[in-house]
Order: sequence, then structure tokens, then C-alpha cells
Amino acid sequence: MSNLNTKATAQNTYDAIVVGSGISGGWAAKELTEKGLKVLLLERGRNIEHIKDYTTAMKKPWEFEHRGKLTEAQRETHPVQKRDYPYSEFNESFWVNDLDCPYTEVKRFDWYRGFHVGGKSLMWGRQSYRFSDLNFEDNLKDGHGVDWPIRYKDIAPWYDYVEKFAGISGQAENWPALPDGQFLPPMEMNCVEKDVKKRIEDKWKKSRIMTIGRTANLTVEHGGRGKCQYRNLCSRGCPFGAYFSTQSSTLPAAVATGNLTLRPFSLVNTIIYDKETQKAKGVVVINSETKETVEYYAKIVFVNGSTLGSTFLLLNSTSDIFPNGLGNGSGQLGHNLMDHHFRCGASGRAEGFEDKYTYGRRANGIYIPRYQNMHGEKRDYVRGFGYQGGANRGNWHADVAEMAFGGDFKDQMTQPGAWNMGLGGFGESLPYFENKVSIDKTKKDKWGQPVLAIDCEFKDNERKMRVDMMNDAAEMLEAAGMKDVKTYDNGSAPGMAIHEMGTARMGHDPKTSVLNKWNQMHEVKNVFVTDGSCMTSAACQNPSLTYMALTARACDFAVSELKKGNL
Repeated sequence: MSNLNTKATAQNTYDAIVVGSGISGGWAAKELTEKGLKVLLLERGRNIEHIKDYTTAMKKPWEFEHRGKLTEAQRETHPVQKRDYPYSEFNESFWVNDLDCPYTEVKRFDWYRGFHVGGKSLMWGRQSYRFSDLNFEDNLKDGHGVDWPIRYKDIAPWYDYVEKFAGISGQAENWPALPDGQFLPPMEMNCVEKDVKKRIEDKWKKSRIMTIGRTANLTVEHGGRGKCQYRNLCSRGCPFGAYFSTQSSTLPAAVATGNLTLRPFSLVNTIIYDKETQKAKGVVVINSETKETVEYYAKIVFVNGSTLGSTFLLLNSTSDIFPNGLGNGSGQLGHNLMDHHFRCGASGRAEGFEDKYTYGRRANGIYIPRYQNMHGEKRDYVRGFGYQGGANRGNWHADVAEMAFGGDFKDQMTQPGAWNMGLGGFGESLPYFENKVSIDKTKKDKWGQPVLAIDCEFKDNERKMRVDMMNDAAEMLEAAGMKDVKTYDNGSAPGMAIHEMGTARMGHDPKTSVLNKWNQMHEVKNVFVTDGSCMTSAACQNPSLTYMALTARACDFAVSELKKGNL
């Protein structure tokens, strides 16, 4: 390795290195720079500048050559990204070319990735829910996985902190399994949703509730950012700054300190371990344009490359001391991979609201938080699920266009379709040791690196849960007066929910976990991991808000330890 005393090395030395610029990496950069550290933020992909580089954000549907559809050439180069709705002509430049970065699917795993500054903070669904003590205690109570080393009280002030900055709109409900937060005014439910909410809550007497989604979309101007315009084009990038992203929120804050150096096209290949100090001293970076390598050095390293990206980096960082990956004395690194399972539920038709319509395209839906295995009743599975969904009116004209003409056709064109209401479940998956990733050295990516092999599946607990996810939805919709209620299960492969987590979990014991309660590696004290890989269980809530809170908390601890001389 390079001599740490050379002038070149001095130019490449910082107080902290942050790997990855997505939701958690952006927060790490903000927190560390605001605390006075000189920070190098490394991003493997290109830069995307706020507003300027949202090239499709203001386009009309007819300005897209293929009206949002994919070409055969795009399908060929994106065999994974094309599997579900996120990848389309509307934002195709935000998603990776799968041929450049293959991976081995021992079992099917849909890995959605974006290599650019901001990562998936530009494309995320923005649903923002706190975990509760129920979630932090489940592992200990039912014996799956290991006990979380923290409880809700440890993270609650950090939820407050990140919500106030990010801007989360929502309604306080005083529901134990879904703690309230620091909310901006909620978005409004439409007339059908309000009616369904009342009927569900009347029937189940507050053992079930329905609320408007808690979303990182601003309903009022906040922190110099504009409010949501109800365009529902969020996945193209928001020129109004109306939803939380690295570009709209954390990156400007970090830049304002004067302490940030951002380097795009910087693929972190390994973390350099110094066995004399028993700490990491820096990283090896591949220039993703030229493929040249360079080393950077720092006192602390925050790993925020997304769950599987971070896990690859740690597994790939081998040495005499850690032949199976950095900080992997426990053998847990790469194991316990989790994702939510979804795409099942029920829908029905609402009657009696034909004189009502809505204006705008609300970038949000409703939420029914988990109620299973909570009130003394026992189901034939552990944990549970929540619902997301909403009501809307159908197309204005559903007949076959070529067969429609005359006065009746003109009259029909003035009438919107029927109101429909849908509930789709999001279920928790358990942390199974055998659901894992490892490095496949028989295959290489565009940059000469070996690739990840992913071996993950849902099991009986998840399959049993899905039956209730359908039937409970139908029961609630029927109780709410919906007609023609139908259940569905469209199948859900791991990865599809884009909530992968758990492969470098937190825990009390270095023998059974990778990180301690501060997201600090048990065995390499100056390395912190605060993206989804740190999660000890998955709950059923969308997890990104928890990543933000854990990151801010870990940064506060890391800087405190650095000042004390402990790192």
C-alpha cells in the first residue's frame, strides 16, 4: 500500500469517507460535514445535478417517442430492471444496464439499482414510517434472528430529528404499532377513502385503523423547498424539491459547510485494513470511466452503498486477519437477507359516489398499519403485514374505440368510470440465515470485479401470511360496502419490493452479529454501516426513514468517539 507520509497520500486524506450517496449516504455526508469533518463522498456512478439533470421531469406524455414504453434494445440490456414497473422510458437513465453489472441468481432475486449521485433517493416510493417497540422486540419474543441491540426509545429522538429536516407529511393517530412523528399537514383522503376509513374503524373499534400515507412529500414549503404539485411524476426527479432526496436536501446542506468533496465515477472496490492499528485506513477506488485505481485515506469510514452493494464491498475486503470479509469474524456477513413480500390483496367497486371526482394526482395513498399477532389473537404465522392502497375513478371511456360513435358515445365520454378501492399488503419476512449473498468469482462485471451470488427465498411463514393478506383485505372492503370484491396474488419474488436489508446486522454479541448498537463494526471500530444491511429484522413498514435515523445517530456517536480519541 502507499506510504502514508507521501505528499500524494496527504492530498488523498480526509477525516471521513462516505461510500455511496443515496438516502443514508447523503445523510452521513450532511451530518459529518456539519460536525466539522472534512468528508469525501464517493459515488460509483455519474453526477446528477438537482433540477438541471431531471431531463424528463417536465415532458408531456406525447413528447416521449414510445409514450413511456420500453424498446426491444432496452429490454435486452435491462433483463432485470424490466421485470417490474420502476424502469420505463420516463426515467430510464436512472437505472443500471444489467449487462454491465451482472449477478448470479441461485434463486430469483430482482435487484433494482441506480448508479448515480443520489442513488435510489431519486426514485424511491417515499412512504416514511417509524418502527415501534413491537418491531424492535419481535426477534427476542419469537426467537427468529437475534435481538435488536436498541429499542424505540433509543431511536425516537433521531426519528424526530430526521423528520423535521426531511419533511414528512402525515396524520397523528396515537397507534402503538406505528408511532406518530413530526408531521407536516397531511394530504387529504378522497371521498371513498374517508368512507372506507370510517366503516373499518367503526367495525373493528380501533383494533384496526386507516390513515393517509406518511410520505416524504412536502404539503407546505419547507426548508427552502417547494411543496408537492400533485403531478405524481416523482420518479423523474422533482424540480420543485418537493420530496426528500439527496439532491434536494442533504447534499446542499453538506455542500454549504465547505467541508465536502464529492467524487462521482468512484467505485469503491475494497476497504484497506491496517492490522497494526486494527482499523481501516482507507479505501481502494476504481475510476468507473477509466478503470484506473486510486487510494483514499480517512479516520472513519461510513459504508452506505445500499444493502447488497455494501455487503459486496465488505465481503470483497479480505486480508490475513479477515479472510472471509472485513469484520466477518461472526460469519454472519452476507446472511439474513430480507425483503418485504407484496403484490397481493383485494379490490372492489364503490357505489354512491358517482357525483364526485378528485382533482390532481396525489403522490400518496392510504395506509393500514399492522394489527396481526398484537391483541392476544394468534395466527398460524408470526409477525404481520400492513396495507397500502387507495380509491380512484376509472377511465372516462372503457368501450372499444373503433365501435363507438354517435350521440350516445359523446354522452358517455362526459362520464368518468366507476370508483374502485384497492388494498395491497406489505408483509414482513423473517431473517433466515440461509437467505444469503456470497461472491461468485467465476463471473466478472464491466469493471473487472467478481459478482454477487444471491440465494434467497420466501418460506412457509410468508406464504401463510399471504393468504391473510388477501382475505383480510376482502373482509375489510366488504365491510366497507364495496361490491364485486376480488382477491389477487400476483406473486412476489425477493428484491421486487426494493426493500432488501439485513446482511450486516446489528446485535449485542460479536459472535452473532456484524455491528453493535451504534452501527459500528464490532471488529473494526472506525467502520460504520448505516444502510439497509444493518437491519436486524424487517418489520412490515417501509424502512428508509429508519435508515435516516440510524445514520444520523451513528454519525453523532462517531464524531463524539473521534473527539475522545477512541477512533
